[in-house]
Amino acid sequence: MNPLNILLPTFALVVLGHLLRRHAGFSAGFWSDLEWLIYYVLFPALLFGALARRPLELQSAAGMIYTGVIFMTAGMLLGYLGRYLLRLTETEFASSFQCAFRFNTYIGFAILGGLYGAEGVAVFAILAGFMVPLANLGAVWALARHGNQGLLRELARNPLVLSTFAGLAWSVSGWPLPEMADTTLRFLGEAALPLGLIAVGAGLRLAGLGSRLPAVTYLSIVKLLLVPAIALATATLFGLSGPYLASALILAALPTASSAYILAVRMGGDGQIVAAIIATSTLAAAVTLPFWIYMGQLGT
Repeated sequence: MNPLNILLPTFALVVLGHLLRRHAGFSAGFWSDLEWLIYYVLFPALLFGALARRPLELQSAAGMIYTGVIFMTAGMLLGYLGRYLLRLTETEFASSFQCAFRFNTYIGFAILGGLYGAEGVAVFAILAGFMVPLANLGAVWALARHGNQGLLRELARNPLVLSTFAGLAWSVSGWPLPEMADTTLRFLGEAALPLGLIAVGAGLRLAGLGSRLPAVTYLSIVKLLLVPAIALATATLFGLSGPYLASALILAALPTASSAYILAVRMGGDGQIVAAIIATSTLAAAVTLPFWIYMGQLGT
């Protein structure tokens, strides 16, 4: 499959969201409410449903999960290295550190769904289910350390973490999803991806890029090039193929999550530098993601 057939519609929705935010006349409250709906209702329904309706095959996914832990840890180490390579204040570092390893799950699900359908969504959900807590742990650690806030409290109320582990637990139980519940979750999940991509575009902000260009450049290179290169090497060692290889490689290559900005602002960090990195990495990913998808297909 031509990666452009998946990426062009994906990024078209991101661009649409940006245009709607600038020109459609919706209030700031509308976009804030939309983000809340996606983050707390639609996306948790997608994660829970994708995991709960399929038998959990952790043995098949083990190599993918190990690969994820390795490249996620590498991203954290490279992000921490930026503290010494870049002239960042403590607040700037605590806020931007997460941009080296957090990933935009909306784009990832759209790509895996386009490549492998329901199987791709389920496999990616398993990997994201293990990586979301790890990524949030690293992100919240830096900000909580800076702002003296509770790490466990932040993780315990994260809707992506809760819905992921609830879905995994349901899958392990072997219980079938009631038909009405399954249909409801499918409806909500189908709305999550297009609205999530539109919200990503609406949240793009490039203000303040000039003064932070070295940090933005370094962290974008780490996230879009170095981390996926490590993922590809590790996945090759574990012999991954098919949706398992694609999930690992694409998750590693995704731009920084838009929720990183929300977390930074909510925990008293520097939202401006995070917003600049998110916007830059999202735009640059339109160029880098086709390469990594192609590399994943070569290994299939």
